[in-house]
Amino acid sequence: MINIPKGTKDVLPELSYKWRFIENAARETAEIFNINEVRTPVFEHTELFLRGVGETTDVVNKEMYTFEDKGGRSITLKPEGTAGVVRMFIENGLASTPMPLKTFYITPCFRYERPQAGRLREFHQFGVEVFGAKSAETDAEIIFAASTFLNKLGVSKTELQINSIGCRICRAEYNKALKDYFRPHLGKMCATCRARFDKNPLRMLDCKEEDCKKITANAPKILDYLCGDCKTHFEKVKRLLTAQGVKYVVNPRIVRGLDYYTKTVFEFISTDIGAQGAVCAGGRYDNLVEELGGAALPAIGFAAGIERLLLLMENTGASFPAAQKPLIYVAGMDDITRAKAFEIVAELRLNGINAEADLMERSVKAQFKYADKSGAHYVAVIGGNELAANTVNIKNMADGTQTAVNLNEIYSYLKKEKK
Repeated sequence: MINIPKGTKDVLPELSYKWRFIENAARETAEIFNINEVRTPVFEHTELFLRGVGETTDVVNKEMYTFEDKGGRSITLKPEGTAGVVRMFIENGLASTPMPLKTFYITPCFRYERPQAGRLREFHQFGVEVFGAKSAETDAEIIFAASTFLNKLGVSKTELQINSIGCRICRAEYNKALKDYFRPHLGKMCATCRARFDKNPLRMLDCKEEDCKKITANAPKILDYLCGDCKTHFEKVKRLLTAQGVKYVVNPRIVRGLDYYTKTVFEFISTDIGAQGAVCAGGRYDNLVEELGGAALPAIGFAAGIERLLLLMENTGASFPAAQKPLIYVAGMDDITRAKAFEIVAELRLNGINAEADLMERSVKAQFKYADKSGAHYVAVIGGNELAANTVNIKNMADGTQTAVNLNEIYSYLKKEKK
């Protein structure tokens, strides 16, 4: 017996319709916001994530699936979607296209970490990345798109938390203030925080160690150090969100777990999926395109974990559409009538009807039993008499009523009943 690798999950037939519902909501949201799909490779050169995600992050330091290919190149399974899309944007010269360029993706990602509720080693993201627009309107639109997506899913028990982590100018001043604050406490902080002290003290605010969290609780707040431009930008984002009816709270402790963020950052938080509360998160990353070798160009995006959304929806009783079921099961009694059943089913399928026929050479009784288990709305049994009369009785499985229908008119009957 070969078992599934730890931290991964199979999507079984009885669950796949829930995945499809979420993916369809993602595509519908993208369509109404005029966001076009892109697809990037599952693996990239490791350097892309070292430079893009950031060497001080847990993702790079602890969680990446990195290996050497047969050509001696260091390759990494993508741990998140943004860096690959930025690489695609630069490599394909998309900066020369009309701006803004709005993109989305639905992709698997990989991180080696301890599996828990809502967190797997292989997980899937719906993500949106928008290039070329620096306006506060862009931030508000992206957050509104994320909110719209969650509303389509019926996910209502979330809280939008927003913050601004400034730009390079005000971040430098803030980092200095953080170092001054943390320096006397370093001996009481974890090894990871001590390593981040010199490289990126902002990341110390994201530490999950209890002792470190107590110390960071009284650390200076980034909002007190924003430069004039960043402060104006953030105030406008808040006004625009209010105008769009999007409720939010300002949380000055949100810094996000990846190094590329600037200015606006946000998270949609739920308390219904355990410790992993963020179901959708993102922010602005105005320096990343340039840092990865492209022209200086602003960008912003978000990503939502599909597994976390499924967990949240199930925990909160959100409604899913019914799983697909055959509209009709057409049973045959012998080789001749089975052939006719297959002919009818083929014609129905060509006309968009979900129809089934026997593939297991079952008896008529067993076919009825299978049709009932499959959830078929109607069952038609074709025997010799029905074939001779070119008529069949279609049984409604819900109320037991039967209707005589010409074999050549089954599609017309079902089309009328389907309405």
